[in-house]
Amino acid sequence: MVTGASKLRESKILRIPLNAWAFIKEAPMLPTLILASVVFLAVFADLLPLHDPEVSVKDLETGYPVAGTLPPAWMEGGTWRMPLGTDFQSRDILSRVIYGSRVSLIVGLVGTLAAGVIGVTLGLLAGYMGKWWDQIIMRITDAWLALPTLIFAIFLASIRGANLWNIVLILTLVFWSRYARQVRAEVLSLRERDFVKLAEVTGASKFRVMTKHILPNVVNTVMVLFSLTIGIAIIIEASLSFLGVGVPPPTPAWGLMMADGKGPLIGGKWWISVFPGIAIMLLVLAANLLGDWMRVRLDPQLRNL
Repeated sequence: MVTGASKLRESKILRIPLNAWAFIKEAPMLPTLILASVVFLAVFADLLPLHDPEVSVKDLETGYPVAGTLPPAWMEGGTWRMPLGTDFQSRDILSRVIYGSRVSLIVGLVGTLAAGVIGVTLGLLAGYMGKWWDQIIMRITDAWLALPTLIFAIFLASIRGANLWNIVLILTLVFWSRYARQVRAEVLSLRERDFVKLAEVTGASKFRVMTKHILPNVVNTVMVLFSLTIGIAIIIEASLSFLGVGVPPPTPAWGLMMADGKGPLIGGKWWISVFPGIAIMLLVLAANLLGDWMRVRLDPQLRNL
């Protein structure tokens, strides 16, 4: 038998795809454009006329690597073949910045998504099951949240070693507790609602109640937390690479590029570290602005302010 409450809930779920385009159209233009551009460049970098980011640029006349560190094209001694200049190994900065976006996106998206899956699952179990489930999961979560995020990430990276997927694993271990704590708080409120009690009375299993009735009602919270966590994940990855415990060279990574440029920066060769720093700033700022917009858009109380 289909109740009025279930009909209402199903109608809301069915309207999500219909409202998706309207939701996207309301997104702020600048951060959306920045994120879309970064994703496009990261995905289609191999199809663009770029230099190999891991190999020195060759001189067209001699065939040997370009001598010295070239400045950006608009400065004296620069060339539009390398519009953002080259580093101390004569590698094209523009190519390395574009290919480096792949590392930031993979780490930010995959690490945050994996942390979300683990955290949401544990939060659902702790909030709905209660009793010893709640006690064990939340005590572990509290201990995890007490750890300094960056120091904990550096410690794990020094143990696991420098590798892209190790960084993804580290970020998963760092961030799952945030999701677990937030989702558990939402579930504690939702499990007392009438539609959950009605599902329990009609004989629905605990798994079905959690996945079909409670989980859809915490999606908004998870989406906002996901968007805000991506920026933090990108900063942590860049910090680990800068400190030498992140992605190993010669793989182009923004934090690694900034580390390569910290010495030449004193000698006036600012472009080696400044351009990847600008890329990090723009991507993190765009992710945070979209996260703030989603928080306001999906929260009725904030939307009415």
